[in-house]
Amino acid sequence: MDQKVIPVRRALISVSDKTGLLELAKALAAQNVEILSTGGTAKSIRDAGIRVIEVSDFTGFPEILDGRVKTLVPQIHGGLLGRRDLQDHQDQMKAHGILPIDLLCVNLYPFEATVSSGAGEEDVIENIDIGGPALIRAASKNHSHVAVLTDAAQYGPFIESLTKTGGSTFAQRRAWAQAAYARTGAYDAAISAWFAREAQEQFPERVVFSGQRKEVLRYGENPHQQAAFYTNDENRPGVATAKQLQGKELSYNNLNDTDAAFEAVSEFDEPSIVIVKHANPCGVASAKTLSEAWDLALRCDPVSAFGGIIAMNRPLDAELAGKIVSIFSEVIIAPKVNADALAILSKKKNVRVLETGSMPDSLAQGVMVKTLAGGFLLQNRDNGRPSDFKVVTKRQPTAQEMEDMIFAFRVGKHVKSNAIVYVKDKATVGVGAGQMSRVDSARIAAHKSAEAAEAAGLSEPLSKGSVVASDAFFPFADGLQAAIAAGATAVIQPGGSMRDDEVIAAADEAGIAMVFTSMRHFRH
Repeated sequence: MDQKVIPVRRALISVSDKTGLLELAKALAAQNVEILSTGGTAKSIRDAGIRVIEVSDFTGFPEILDGRVKTLVPQIHGGLLGRRDLQDHQDQMKAHGILPIDLLCVNLYPFEATVSSGAGEEDVIENIDIGGPALIRAASKNHSHVAVLTDAAQYGPFIESLTKTGGSTFAQRRAWAQAAYARTGAYDAAISAWFAREAQEQFPERVVFSGQRKEVLRYGENPHQQAAFYTNDENRPGVATAKQLQGKELSYNNLNDTDAAFEAVSEFDEPSIVIVKHANPCGVASAKTLSEAWDLALRCDPVSAFGGIIAMNRPLDAELAGKIVSIFSEVIIAPKVNADALAILSKKKNVRVLETGSMPDSLAQGVMVKTLAGGFLLQNRDNGRPSDFKVVTKRQPTAQEMEDMIFAFRVGKHVKSNAIVYVKDKATVGVGAGQMSRVDSARIAAHKSAEAAEAAGLSEPLSKGSVVASDAFFPFADGLQAAIAAGATAVIQPGGSMRDDEVIAAADEAGIAMVFTSMRHFRH
């Protein structure tokens, strides 16, 4: 197709969102374009002193069924679908008194917003647009001859083209048609998802996702990969909804790691810090203040913390900001960033600082998607928290051990499997992540603990006197024995291994306490 401009002589405008409407209508009127419209849109145009023709007057057919039927008539759809390059189409349009429509401007009933507002079923159903999607799809199919606008952001480029050339090019119309089909697809996906939720159908036979592109990223996980960042309608506080207060643009890895950090820190009620590197927590702590929590989280693995992601569940204050700037960090994310803290962080102009406004609910339902070759896996977000703790050893855990074990188990949920987490006084003191063998994770965590102690000038590994959590059961006693050798005095794990008796016997022999949760937290 060439770039020949198709002039606009007649336009149909019907919008729920009136943003930019009058500017568009004025531009059309200035080019002597005949404007057709309906209901509130027509009133807004008319009240601005711009000539507009009601669709019912244009078609000779009144709006009926409380406005459910107003544009679903041959005069409108024929005007959109008729091909200007086929004489047979032109002859049929003339025979039936159908005039061509060169521009369609439609945005849809606010179905998604109506659902989000908590409206009742009747209101939700009445906000399912029928005529709008039908018009959009008709105009988009005939984009060789018809321009279709579905977003106020498109009005500016269209007005510029209209003013300069009297119409639009094929390239413009094709791009707008693609956006239009994406919009109706997302709209139908939202409606389908609502019906599935109403039917309490967790995994419907056919599922459709939609996303709004927020930005094209410099590259993906690696420089040779392309990537973009999309958001959905979940509106969960976090990296997708955060306001960036300073710093360079976020990369693919920044976004992924920041999401991991903020989701992890949302698990805790007390002032807490999570430091993440490569999507794994390398330091987690809760304390009376964020400043104290920072000291403990950083102590766990100061080497890995370099260039990491820092998340917190309380407003970032000047005291903590002063400590954070002492090391290199990629991203800092908090529900709020105090002005004096931001002033301190501004000295590190490249560090990205994000403010979310609030914390996500770690217990809320949600879905997770993992792509496979030829398909994808869909599952609930892991919002599980065990409540049935069963002591399986002769020794009972102390109250402090129990508190630390629960803390460690929550951290373990956010560590890549196989995961082993040592904790003491609600602070991680060793983390082993992502190993093929669970005993290797236990040994790596112990090694990191010894390194951290040496860096802190301590004579004993941090893991001595700690508790240990495992995200899944110990298949053999060797993993537990590695934890005991590191100084763990209590262990929490799901249980369920064929060799549970062997593992329990090893715990009893060492005189440590062990608790089963009956809940696994694999993370791959």
